[in-house]
Amino acid sequence: MTTIAPRPRYAGLDGLRAVAVALVVLYHLFPAWWLRQGFIGVDVFFVISGFLITSLLLRESARAAAAGVPRAHRIDLLDFWRRRARRLLPALVTLIAVCGLWAWFVGGDVLVGLGRQVLGALTFSYNWASVAAGAGYFEAATPEVFRNLWSLAVEEQFYVLWPLLLPLVLLVPSVWARAVLALAAAGASAAWMAAIVAGGGDLTRAYFGTDTHAFGILLGVALAFALQSTLESPARWMLHPLARSISSLGGFAAVAALVLLASLVPTDGTQTFPGVLLAASALTLGAILAGAWPGSWFGRAIDVSPLRWVGARSYGIYLWHWPVVILLMAAFEGPGAPIPPAVGAAALAITLGAATLSYRFVEQPVRRLGFRGSAKLWARRMHGTPRMRFVAVTSVTAFALAACATTGAIAAAPRETSAESAVEAGARALERSRAAEISSGVAPTPTPKPTYPAPPRAPAEAGEPSLAPQPATVTGDQITAVGDSVMLASAGGLVERLPGIHVDAAVSRSMYAGPGILESLSNAEQLRPYVVVALGTNGPVNADALTRVADIVGPDRSLILVNAFAPRDWIEGVNADLAAFAASRPGVVVADWSGVAGAHTDTLAGDHIHPGSAGGRLFADTVASAVQSVEDARAQAEFERSQQRSALVTRLLTGS
Repeated sequence: MTTIAPRPRYAGLDGLRAVAVALVVLYHLFPAWWLRQGFIGVDVFFVISGFLITSLLLRESARAAAAGVPRAHRIDLLDFWRRRARRLLPALVTLIAVCGLWAWFVGGDVLVGLGRQVLGALTFSYNWASVAAGAGYFEAATPEVFRNLWSLAVEEQFYVLWPLLLPLVLLVPSVWARAVLALAAAGASAAWMAAIVAGGGDLTRAYFGTDTHAFGILLGVALAFALQSTLESPARWMLHPLARSISSLGGFAAVAALVLLASLVPTDGTQTFPGVLLAASALTLGAILAGAWPGSWFGRAIDVSPLRWVGARSYGIYLWHWPVVILLMAAFEGPGAPIPPAVGAAALAITLGAATLSYRFVEQPVRRLGFRGSAKLWARRMHGTPRMRFVAVTSVTAFALAACATTGAIAAAPRETSAESAVEAGARALERSRAAEISSGVAPTPTPKPTYPAPPRAPAEAGEPSLAPQPATVTGDQITAVGDSVMLASAGGLVERLPGIHVDAAVSRSMYAGPGILESLSNAEQLRPYVVVALGTNGPVNADALTRVADIVGPDRSLILVNAFAPRDWIEGVNADLAAFAASRPGVVVADWSGVAGAHTDTLAGDHIHPGSAGGRLFADTVASAVQSVEDARAQAEFERSQQRSALVTRLLTGS
């Protein structure tokens, strides 16, 4: 009978796990640092999982075949899934209970969608649940507590399906044909992601989809097939010192290239999705191959104690880091705000502590003893010394309280965030205003440019006091306002403060959309004497877009640019660009919403961007004051010109 050796420990995998989790954690906790594409660490995990699980299953199948077990029973599915459950569930359930309790204390926007998140996490369907709910992975405004669990769902779906499919693949007689089959499936997955992204589809759907993001796992599968017999019976040339050195140097080069790749600036196109992800997966294949190479010193070198320690706890570190930083930000900075380095450092410390405790007291006991064995151990402690009983009762009580608090948090979760509520309230106010105009028989057509009353003439006789300028009061029917979701959330305040104002606002607009919107309004003769533009929240502005906006508004109207307030890194640049443009362009002024909102952050929604009802009134006051300042300046200038003309006439009449 042929003897199959026990599964070897593949050198370098713990070190690679440490590199992968470091890339992801640093990318999330310190986004201002240089790891702009640290998310590729997830793809490193995918490749490792595909390789390791397939290697395990192949060895189990070979061992069963050597023992004469029929082909249909060579993989014990229940035992495999039981081992996966022991590995994944204890830490996951602990995370959900603890962070659910924490979220319950924080409250507010962080609870939105918590029930869907918990259900998706426990059923390992988080990725598809998020896609179905329209949640966006790349949206920072209202990040979800358990969003990082999407990748765990992809892996677990692989763990469920792959053992069922592997016996069919093993019917293919050639090892290399199996590897080619896995490579073809990986290529199809990557092509499907590229097709969705290139076609303008949902980027989150392309990134979260098991079908579109399985290529890393499948590449690991292909490598496992290719090395199935090679590692057990290596060729003589593979053992040559030069071959060992080349493979080891290649492994270090692959790891260095991964770090370099993570530092590049990402794009939203196929260059990154799937281009960069495929590159990261290919580099991971090279590193795994270097570690598994017979006699390679790369694997031993990268498995140094610190990296091996991190790699062994990488699962817990990955689980904890994202919920911790999201809950810290929700408690102290507001969701979606830039993560200060101090908060990132605190999140890292809490993550390492929580992952260490989870590994020592939750994960390892269940992996060694199983679920039943762990339950029996707890029962023995309940009948042990008073100290053992105290520890057993305290641990179960704490977990039960956390689980109850998580349930309570789910039950108390609002249906939508405060920002979404503010935007919807503004949209409803705008609809009511338009309906009132129609029902009153007042057509929502633009008001012609008013004829301003001339300022009083200077007195003819010397010695009489001068009269002050008399500016007209600007009313809402003289104003066209174009904006983004901040203006939409403020629509109630605008129609209340400036009745008759024409508001054209929508979610996710940027200044790049401004020229097209204004041109359409101009063609429809809906541009009024005062044009207010608030499009600085959703991205940088450029001089070309601003120039086109000003040209469309024209010299016979006044342009009021509303600056922006949001916890986004581009806002400072946006406000500086708006101020510089207004200073260089006659007839353009800036409404300082940034200054007003910064002084009244308590009137904003939980995202620190969208105004609530009180904030909407402040926004309207800011706009009204800026518009009126234009009229005041016009009246003052006209008055001064009149005074100069009167003085000139007086001098001519008196001969002085």
